[in-house]
Amino acid sequence: MTKAKKIFETAKKEGRTFVLEHEAKDIMKEYDIPIPPYDTASTADEAVEKSEKIGFPVVLKILSKDILHKSDAGGVKINLKNEEDVRTAFEEIMESAKEYGKEKGIDVDLSRGVFISSFAEMGTEVIVGVTKDPQFGHALMFGLGGIFVEVLKDVTFRLIPLTKVDAMEMVGEIKAAKILEGVRGQDPRDIDALVEIILKVSKMVEENPQINELDCNPTFVYSKGKGALVVDARILIGDSKSDH
Repeated sequence: MTKAKKIFETAKKEGRTFVLEHEAKDIMKEYDIPIPPYDTASTADEAVEKSEKIGFPVVLKILSKDILHKSDAGGVKINLKNEEDVRTAFEEIMESAKEYGKEKGIDVDLSRGVFISSFAEMGTEVIVGVTKDPQFGHALMFGLGGIFVEVLKDVTFRLIPLTKVDAMEMVGEIKAAKILEGVRGQDPRDIDALVEIILKVSKMVEENPQINELDCNPTFVYSKGKGALVVDARILIGDSKSDH
């Protein structure tokens, strides 16, 4: 059984419809999708130790089967630059998660502690996502991130599985493609790295049909030859037997 399949089995046993952040990153790693260094910690001391290994600055996020939207629960702290920042962030995240539980009337499971990740250098923000249509199956979405997705809806779709030609066409057919090609003296972005991520996400979903929804958002693309990184990943799952 692959690591991805084991993770999905664990989530199903726990009655979850989503995988936790470190699980999502473990799956990405299995498919050779570039991600920042990461780890998990269940105490403030451990969080400091792991953060020092990863290298400051870092990001801390709550890890709980009871919290899908971490920001809503005050469960995200970014750009933590030293030991003191990490300790304070750990305590604040735990307190916020408890308060969130009280508001929702649930006893939030905090046993898994926090997810720790390197604070990635900003690049051009893009989104690679997957949705599932009851009739047509899985479709992959690509677009520039931020305002381009939220306001301009500048995205394009293809049914999975994708070929390299499909992936290259997707990158070129959004209205904002010129930003990736390099405008007004800016370096062109690493489109080859982006195409690789799109193809690897397509393969991941093809081999794991229980994925209902996936967001690699943000994904940062750097200058040509400098690669791309999936900074944040959210995977929602269902029962693959009921797909058709």
